[in-house]
Amino acid sequence: MNKKILIWIMGLVMLAGTFRPVDAEAAGTVTLGTKDNEVLTYDVRGEVPETKEMVLVVTNNTGADVTNVRVTPTLKENTDGWPFEINEQDYTQNIATLADGASDELTYSFTARGDVEKNYYKLEFLLSYDGAEETVKNIFVKMTLKQSTPEVKPEPAPEPTPEPEAKPDPEVPEENSDGGMVFSDTGVANGTVTSSGGNTDPASVPRVIVTGFDTEPAEVRAGTNFKLIVHVKNTSTKTAVSNMLFDVQAPSSGTEAAAEAPAFLPVSGSSSIFLDKIGTEEVKDISIDMNARADLVQKPYSINLSMKYEDKDAAQYEGASSLAVPVKQPARFEFSKLEISPESIAIGEEANISCSLYNTGRIKLYNVKVKFTGDGIDESEVFVGNVDSGGTGAIDGMITASKEMSPDQKCKMTVSYEDDAGNVSTTEQEFSVGITPAAAAMETAPVEAEPQKSVPIIPIVIGIVLVIAIIIVLVVRRRKKKQTGEEEDLVDELNRLTEDE
Repeated sequence: MNKKILIWIMGLVMLAGTFRPVDAEAAGTVTLGTKDNEVLTYDVRGEVPETKEMVLVVTNNTGADVTNVRVTPTLKENTDGWPFEINEQDYTQNIATLADGASDELTYSFTARGDVEKNYYKLEFLLSYDGAEETVKNIFVKMTLKQSTPEVKPEPAPEPTPEPEAKPDPEVPEENSDGGMVFSDTGVANGTVTSSGGNTDPASVPRVIVTGFDTEPAEVRAGTNFKLIVHVKNTSTKTAVSNMLFDVQAPSSGTEAAAEAPAFLPVSGSSSIFLDKIGTEEVKDISIDMNARADLVQKPYSINLSMKYEDKDAAQYEGASSLAVPVKQPARFEFSKLEISPESIAIGEEANISCSLYNTGRIKLYNVKVKFTGDGIDESEVFVGNVDSGGTGAIDGMITASKEMSPDQKCKMTVSYEDDAGNVSTTEQEFSVGITPAAAAMETAPVEAEPQKSVPIIPIVIGIVLVIAIIIVLVVRRRKKKQTGEEEDLVDELNRLTEDE
């Protein structure tokens, strides 16, 4: 009897040894994603929508080999759910066997539909393999489209590493049509001096020249008033000049109806300036308040300064000079509505930010760059390029969520640009995006089932076996005791019968 019990217990122990604990790491999944985690872009700006190959990478993270892996895109009639042409009835692709930790590639060829809108699209792919339930995997693609309205049509996308465009040299006239004067580096050109008093000796003619000029403010902007301060010098070492009359005239400039209007006009209405006297080799300043016309193109404009004066003998002299005054046009631009897709993302996910920049000013914006910053996002930068006056620049960038942030917290879009002199200016615009914890991203990506924790089966089986063994021993002992008691009763009965006889 004891041998049978021992054999029974050993059999149960051997049976328990055939059970394996469930490994938590083996409860992984088979993942599906794009090659290099890239978001594919389909461009349909041309006449023919773009056809491009989509390479999907299937990776086995289950801890064991899997078989009969099937990947099927979910086709939909509307463009919101499926932005590609449907050219086949079934797009299912199979992988016969995929070893643990291995990856394999599946290649699809898709053609973008011609009527899709510019946006990011979420594609659904059904993934299954033997021994597992079918799951949904999401793949994002980006559609870049031709615009329906010419005024908001974006410029062609710049090259990845564009070379900054060379800026034009200031348009300073080399010669004055009246006097043949050449401008110096200071923007001043001095003409010859003529005498009306009979003095024909060039050596004794007192010559008055313009040595330079300043403006207040230093930068003359179109449509504003400024003070012109001119520095004049009597170059004669022998003769002082007196009774000096200066006249400031700006040549006509402009186009079409404004062609005959002077670029600058005196604020007081008078263009004449009187100066009593300038001694030998002395420098004095004259000034006049002027207004720069609002529609002037950004470039230097000439101002003609004529002068009349006399020497100590009352001999009359006339001279002329020209000044080149640079005029700046302020940069003016507007942004279209800032579009964020999606408006709420989880940590580690990306969102697309796009809008148009309309250059409403009269100057060209050079090397436009856009930077996205914020407490909850990684800093990113987009190069827009050059935007002509009246032109449109397309701002299209991606931001990546780095930490949780509520929608009422603000991020910044900083736009920087250069003028034709290379001076950099910036402007900022705020935007909001909601960032949720990674575990809360239920709508944008399917949540993989948590791997089940391993169950300690062997200890449980051993415990059960021990309990059963104890019960068997107790039962056997009880039966043995009972049998022993019956035998004793039988012996007593035989003894009693023997005594009776």
